[in-house]
Amino acid sequence: MDMLFELHSGLSQQAPGNNSSTLRALSMMTSPSHTPRILDIGCGPGRQTIALARITGAKIVGVDIHQPFLDDLKMRAARAGLTDQVAAENCSMSEMDFEKDSFDIIWSEGAIYIIGFNNGLTEWKKFLKPDGFMALTELSWLTDDPPPEAKNYWLAEYPAMKTIQQNIETIEKAGFTFVDSFTLPDSAWWENYYIPLEKKIERFREKYATDREALEFAESSQAEIDLFREYSNSYGYVFYIMKKQ
Repeated sequence: MDMLFELHSGLSQQAPGNNSSTLRALSMMTSPSHTPRILDIGCGPGRQTIALARITGAKIVGVDIHQPFLDDLKMRAARAGLTDQVAAENCSMSEMDFEKDSFDIIWSEGAIYIIGFNNGLTEWKKFLKPDGFMALTELSWLTDDPPPEAKNYWLAEYPAMKTIQQNIETIEKAGFTFVDSFTLPDSAWWENYYIPLEKKIERFREKYATDREALEFAESSQAEIDLFREYSNSYGYVFYIMKKQ
């Protein structure tokens, strides 16, 4: 975990995504009549948190377990003049103790896999007001017949990965009305995530040139990038937007 945090420190985000996709997902929701309250789970350094705060004027609580990410979020909020809107809380996404029915929107980009897609939906639902919205991204198969190399890689790394239709069925079984979904563009993977991450991997290799464990970790991180470069048409992050029934 320490190597993961070191390799990813200083990145503007910890998973694929971009502001245009964040705002597209937001546009699929009905705006509340009052200033909304948003919970951003697994917020990382808060690229999407700041984007949401700017466009909605909402009060947002960003939750993460890595304090340096939360420090980055608070610094970004201060620079953007959003300190009064954005709060950061260090806690596990599986141990949150917010009041029931206390948020208008629950948001999570690239993080629900940590707790599991179905578990996240069912556990987080209680914090959402009736008729509130949830928006999240989940790594998903874009085809029913992925290439063997991609399939075998993700069977090892994320065996719970499902197709879009399977995730929609899980959403509805969890007591939500499915609103819409869309696949993040390849640019959302490269521009602010994989391209800067590749540069960090190169420096990481140089720093730990004699450390076998660190070099193996760097190689595994590079392997994920190379796989997407080859097979991005078979899997991707998908934004799912839903409404609490």
